[in-house]
Amino acid sequence: MRRPNPLFFLAVVFLANTVSAQQKKTVPAADQKINTFINSLMSKMTVDEKIGQLNLPAVGFDVTGPVLSEGVDEKIEKGLVGGVFNTFTPQAVEKLQKLVMTKSRLKIPLLFGYDVIHGHKTIFPIPLGLSTSWDLDLIEKSARIAAREASADGLNWTFSPMVDIARDPRWGRIAEGSGEDPYLGSLIGVAMVKGYQTSSLSNKDAILACIKHFALYGAAEAGRDYNTTDMSLIKMYNEYLPPYKAAVDAGAASVMASFNDINGTPATANRWLLTDLLRSNWGFKGFVVSDYTGINELVPHGLGDLKTVSAKALAAGTDMDMVGEGFLTTLKQSLQDKKITMQMIDLACRRMLEAKYKLGLFADPYKYVNEERAKTEILSQQNRFDAKNIAEASMVLLKNDNQVLPLQKKAKIALIGPLADDKRNMIGNWSAAGDWKKAIGVMEGLKNAAPDLDITYAKGANLVDDAAILKQLNANGADIAADEKSADKLISEAVSAANKSDIAVVVLGESALMGGEATSRTNLDLLPNQKALLKAVNATGKPVVLVLMNSRPLTLEWEDANVTAILETWFGGTEAGNAIADILVGNYNPAGKLTSTFPRSVGQIPIYYNHKNTGRPYDGISNEKYKSRYIDSSNDPLYPFGYGLSYTSFQYSAPQLNKTAVKAGQPIQVSVDVQNTGKYDGQEVVQLYIQDIYGSITRPVKELKGFQKIFLKKGESKHVTFTIDEQMLKFFNADLKFAAEPGDFNLFIGSNSRDVKAASFSFGR
Repeated sequence: MRRPNPLFFLAVVFLANTVSAQQKKTVPAADQKINTFINSLMSKMTVDEKIGQLNLPAVGFDVTGPVLSEGVDEKIEKGLVGGVFNTFTPQAVEKLQKLVMTKSRLKIPLLFGYDVIHGHKTIFPIPLGLSTSWDLDLIEKSARIAAREASADGLNWTFSPMVDIARDPRWGRIAEGSGEDPYLGSLIGVAMVKGYQTSSLSNKDAILACIKHFALYGAAEAGRDYNTTDMSLIKMYNEYLPPYKAAVDAGAASVMASFNDINGTPATANRWLLTDLLRSNWGFKGFVVSDYTGINELVPHGLGDLKTVSAKALAAGTDMDMVGEGFLTTLKQSLQDKKITMQMIDLACRRMLEAKYKLGLFADPYKYVNEERAKTEILSQQNRFDAKNIAEASMVLLKNDNQVLPLQKKAKIALIGPLADDKRNMIGNWSAAGDWKKAIGVMEGLKNAAPDLDITYAKGANLVDDAAILKQLNANGADIAADEKSADKLISEAVSAANKSDIAVVVLGESALMGGEATSRTNLDLLPNQKALLKAVNATGKPVVLVLMNSRPLTLEWEDANVTAILETWFGGTEAGNAIADILVGNYNPAGKLTSTFPRSVGQIPIYYNHKNTGRPYDGISNEKYKSRYIDSSNDPLYPFGYGLSYTSFQYSAPQLNKTAVKAGQPIQVSVDVQNTGKYDGQEVVQLYIQDIYGSITRPVKELKGFQKIFLKKGESKHVTFTIDEQMLKFFNADLKFAAEPGDFNLFIGSNSRDVKAASFSFGR
């Protein structure tokens, strides 16, 4: 087996301070009880049965129950399956659980895992949209509702949260995470874990969370899914690893290995990552599952044949093989060949059994089989009500010239666009169990919110005209049908509708399946046919409100310069149409803030707010040649991290510090007064950023270190205070020591990462 890079062992030494203190304590009575039970069970298990616990096949199903792949039922009966992927409903789960409980020798219950990513049957905004709410309580609530529904539907394990930091919107899976910032991403990861797992996994509505993708998957080169990742240790520790660590500390029960390589070794077979860092340093006690056929894919990575790579994955710390069955078919031979040890198999098996024990499956294998719960928990009126509120909180007002929004409730509206009267795309990507037919579209939402609106509808364009993209999308279930009318006819109808109305609301964006896994894009403009429609409607001279549905930041330079208002709604879920309508007519004042920078063009990517300076920084004004700049565009993004408008306006005072010089262990308090100076009640996310001016290594121009979401009535002021402590100033230095360094600091408080007011202080001098 290859020896890991010595530099990584250096990292292990310097991260020793993160080892869980729990490892040094006496084993609690509860753990002793688990150990006694599992020791007894494992003493009865054969090698084949132990390896079987590491096997996670996919089993399809229909309304009558599971559709067993060839040989899966026999494997279940022989105890060669530890869990099942892609099967839910009480009926289907009961059928498989009964098979293992009545036919297998040791009657070890199965896990049932599924992609419950942003809701189970009640679908919430895509995770990137959830993050733009900056509301941790609402985000935790979305996960709590998802867990209640999923557990009522037979499931006990979700492959969420995805906490990958992503700074390249070409990557489709940016939709599945919380954006570009490690601080905010960490807090959201913790909230999701708490929502899924509750206070105890023994609760009837708790499900196992799974942190993914460990690690660095969001930094795939060229924004191309499954691509390689390469970065320095300092960048890794300071910018990409924190959300994984936070979710581990929150008690996440499982971790999914990523597809990419790290320092030359793919994550699924990377012992430094899965054992030295995750377990030895971070104290992770749960189990690691491969991604879908991730072990098999080590073969084209170039690590060996299936037998070789399966042994490497187990030795590295991968406990469960998703779908590929490399473990099931090769580990016993590798044991005989002494490529792996019995201790490795036992350790992985023990981790799987511990998870089942903590879920209470040994006490009640049918804990998640309850048809009555399914009837009351799933898609309840309360769940839909919460979904609407959460969707409203996620939407971001990007532009609102002349206060064209909110709409007058008796106005004449031209509602235009291929997504204006659409249900199919409302629930977005990664809505595996969601039923789009139960979603609310924008047309329906507007009629619900403002029955007196005079609405004229025109489709205006097909959602997708590009034949190559259309073919690929429809091959994967997008169900996009071309209109019988020509493109010119569709645009003509839209222009006619706009001319007869007071204002045009144009709903454009991506197909839901243009985001998520395997949906990388090189062009982030609106599709050409949609842009042609928008330009034609805009040319009428009527005010144009652009409502966007998309799974990633888009390049909107023309749109920002020309249309009157822009509302970013992402894909809002089951209640998307009602939420959008409430914002358009003023029943809800938008308060979302971006968690991913919107570039002006793809040529700026990767672009993110917490970048480092260069030795030749550009001030944005000078024409001096030898500066870090583009000759054909501004360096600045179109919309910065943290940006989002409101129907009202907020005024910030200058920051006030209670002291400007402190020593180690002494906190600083900084305060601002925020006043609602507009005509509407509204919410504001007050954001705190800090810059370490001089360090032993180069430091970012600013880093988010705190935020508070406040509600202000019109005319009201609030005094907002942040406490800055030593922990907030720490970073991993060149020796990978996590420490705060004495020096001078700038702090910034404002409504986004760009529009801030500054103050300064010194630490440790």
